[in-house]
Amino acid sequence: MYQHFLKRLLDIILSIIALAVLSPFLIPVCAILLLTGEYEVFYLQNRVGYRNSRFKIYKFATMVKNSPKMGMGSLTVKNDPRVLPVGRFLRKTKINEIPQIINVLLGNMAIVGPRPQMEVDFFKFPIHVQDIIYNASPGITGIGSIIFRDEEKWISDAPGDKHEFYRDHIAPYKGEVELWYQKHLSFYTDLMLIFLTAWVILFPQSELVYTIFKDLPKRPEIFEIK
Repeated sequence: MYQHFLKRLLDIILSIIALAVLSPFLIPVCAILLLTGEYEVFYLQNRVGYRNSRFKIYKFATMVKNSPKMGMGSLTVKNDPRVLPVGRFLRKTKINEIPQIINVLLGNMAIVGPRPQMEVDFFKFPIHVQDIIYNASPGITGIGSIIFRDEEKWISDAPGDKHEFYRDHIAPYKGEVELWYQKHLSFYTDLMLIFLTAWVILFPQSELVYTIFKDLPKRPEIFEIK
């Protein structure tokens, strides 16, 4: 029941409340982006969504135009030169994700769910993950967003080829935790993930997620915080 009607109803209610509360803050952000970036406020990008359908995700523009065709392509590393000065702050605070509320209202995303991947990264998941990961609508936040909040740093610090590191280490573990979410989908899980999203913004090094969800797949040693 929760996976369908109730979850969708809560998404709509929370999205409307969020837009009403955040509007006075978002308007200045839009103005700053127009003045300091490349005269673009929103960045629309194709992502994989519910039942592996495709849709366009809304984000605040934080990188130079055509960034996926430059540098590391779909991967973003620490101090990535493609990230604009204001964009760096928006990405660190996750403010760049707020426009995805539009996607929630349109019905192609939820507040909580698996992170919507670019197609090139989606195909790095094992086949069994590809078949199941989007049985729930992708979310603005979720278990993957919380655990992989340091993904840019992990990629930056990785030895050797960064794309191979993503394919061999990040994608498999990311798939495991997203499958964990599918198995534990409930109002309680979503509520805790919303709380943890706010928590790790305030305390970036916190490992509270592993305390609350004790049965999460064990994190590979290569990702241990040093």
